[in-house]
Order: sequence, then C-alpha cells, then structure tokens
Amino acid sequence: MREEWNERAREDAHYYVAFGRREQDDEEFFATAADVVRDLDTEIKRFDSAVPVKSRRALEIGCGPGRLLRPMAQRFAEVHGVDVSDEMIARAKHNLRHTPNAFPRHASGSDLAAFESNSFDFVYSFAVFQHIPSAEVVFSYLRETVRVLKPGGIARLQINGLPKTAREYTTWSGVRISAEEVHAFAREHGMQLLSLSGIETQYMWTTWRKPATVRVRSVSNAFSGERAVPASGRLACMTLWTENLPAECDLNSLEVIMDGTPAQVCYVGPQANGLSQINVFLPPGLRTALLPVAIFHAGRRLCPDAFVRVIPPGPAVPRLVHLSDGVNLLSGQTIESGSVKLALEEVDEIGSLRATLDNIPVEDVETFRTDPLSSRYEVNFSIPANTAPGGHVLEVHLGSRKVTTIGLLIP
Repeated sequence: MREEWNERAREDAHYYVAFGRREQDDEEFFATAADVVRDLDTEIKRFDSAVPVKSRRALEIGCGPGRLLRPMAQRFAEVHGVDVSDEMIARAKHNLRHTPNAFPRHASGSDLAAFESNSFDFVYSFAVFQHIPSAEVVFSYLRETVRVLKPGGIARLQINGLPKTAREYTTWSGVRISAEEVHAFAREHGMQLLSLSGIETQYMWTTWRKPATVRVRSVSNAFSGERAVPASGRLACMTLWTENLPAECDLNSLEVIMDGTPAQVCYVGPQANGLSQINVFLPPGLRTALLPVAIFHAGRRLCPDAFVRVIPPGPAVPRLVHLSDGVNLLSGQTIESGSVKLALEEVDEIGSLRATLDNIPVEDVETFRTDPLSSRYEVNFSIPANTAPGGHVLEVHLGSRKVTTIGLLIP
C-alpha cells in the first residue's frame, strides 16, 4: 500500500484523493472537501453542547495531503491525521504549515499505535478503507478506532459496502465489508451503532458512539447507608451508586449477579451529579463474605465487578408496626367496628401468635404474610363478645415472647 500510494502521490495527489480531474490547483482541490465536511458537521452535533467542540480532539484515518484536516482544524482544539504514504504526509505538512493545531504523521498502515487509548473525541475517515485490499487491515483500523475513542466519543467512517463479487482486491478497488459485518462488529465491541446508510454501495457510511465508562462508585446498605448488608431480613437490600449508567437501563434490561446468583433489582433512580442509584434485594442463601457484584444490561456486562460485604443478619425482633380499627384504618387505638387490624414485622413463626384483651383470648384470628423480606404479617381479629366500652389492655405474644402491650379504646 505504501509503495503504490507514494507513487500516486508523486504522480497527481489531488486527483487520486479527490477523484475530480487531473492537475487540480490547491483552491479547486480543497474546495472538494465541502460536502464531506458538511456530513461530518452533522455528526459533530451529537456531542453534548455543554462542552464546546473547540475543546475536543479529532483524528482522521487516511488524511492524504490534508484536504479534510484543514477545515476540521477550525472545529477542534487539535486534529491529528495518519496516512500510510509518507509522500502524502509530506504534502500534508506543507499544506498545513499555517495551521498550528493540525498534526499529520506517517503511520504503519494497519494500526494507530502512535496514539494512546481513550484519547480522541472524534475519529473520522473518508475514501480510505475502500482502497485497502485486506479485510483484516480494515478491521484492525476499526478495532483501533474503538481503542483510541474516549468514552462518549463519536466515529464517522466511510466503508466500501458493495456486494462481494470482485475476484480480487487491490489498493485502488479495496475489500468490501457488508452491513451485517458492521452490525456484528459494533455489537462485539460494545459500540452504539447510530447510523448505517448507503448499504451495498461503495459509500456506506456508519456512525458509532463509544459508551461512557460505567463504574460502581460505592455499595451501601439501601436502608442505613452502612457499608455492610445483612444476608437476609428486612435490611437485606443494597444500593449500587453507579456512574454513567445508560439512560435506557430499567428493571427489564438490568441484571445483577451476586456471587454467581441472580439478585432482584427493585429500583433505578434518576441521575444526579453523574450518579444513578440501583437498589437490589439480596438473593436468599448468600454466604457471608466480601462478595462480587456484576451488572449486566441487555445481556452485556456494563463494568468490572464491584464488591459488597455481606454479614450475618441480626436476631429477629418481632414488633408491632401498625394498629387500627379493622374498618377505619385511620382510627388509631380507637376500635369502632368490633374488629382490630395489626401489622407485625420480623415474625419467624406466626402460628405461635396469641392475643388477649384484658387477659381474655381474642376471637376469629386471621393472619397472612404481606412482605416476605421483612417477615411482615397482617393480623385481624374480633373483640370478645360483651366487651364493655372504655379502655382495655391488648397483649400480643409469639410463643413465650411478649411482642407488645398496648391500650385500646372502645367507644
């Protein structure tokens, strides 16, 4: 590739880059960039307007003599370009000698090794991949594009999408890549595929976004904020404070795995200061230890494992959390209808419940569990017949444990 493109550069660089006519002067040659730049401007609008584009960095793959680098330098703080042809790069450096923020450089022709990972906001390429005879080289550049893009960065790439009917590929009529291959590549490398047009044409364009890096900043108890979560009981719920959680994440698409066991995601909060709250009930049967937590979205792992300290649950302490008339739930301790409604939490065995009113056993006791996590039960019973109006004392026992002693008023 280098030899043949060096020869083309020496013969007529403007013609082989812009496909217009031979012996174009500089003004005519650089004017041919207008349509491509308008296309790139459309994609640049995808960036968050809160961060000026002029503060960002761009990279062109296959910059040739700098036809696109010159106008793109007006849009970005820095624009870098690479080309396999050192003859083209020599021309680019001359053409950009008055453009201090444009940096063309010679490259190997198969990678972007000169650049660090996560270093560019925008990567673009036009009329380059269609001249590469090797699919492996094209996909090497695509992988490198993913590597050098910053999280949240945009790639706008033109690829030869013609049907694969050619007998051979050359450095002029290069390899052809199908739309299906572009879809598969984006899925495999976790890129958001935002645009794919010109399918089955020489000028197939695609736009990708590299998702922002998702990180779990901290893990805490969802109720107390402490850094430990009991393995069971009403406090067995954790909060994952997550940075850059994709907006499309919801209870249907999120999956949290704790120590190899699926957990129940119950809440996804709004983003605030870059963080989102994910509340997760711990699955039953977890061991107590520092356990790994993995987050998946639509089957794809979002980030490296976080860790949560799971501790033994404290002893169950049965307690009364609600008392009212069985019909008028706002009555408090005044019982008007002859029936009483109670709510008890942390009940291990509701079958051992006993209740007395002034030491007389209550009647028609009904119980059912309303919340398995907190072992919460609702209890309904009738006031014993012939109970006189006035104040009375209710006692509730679970086996030998007295849960509560509370006064009732019967009008």
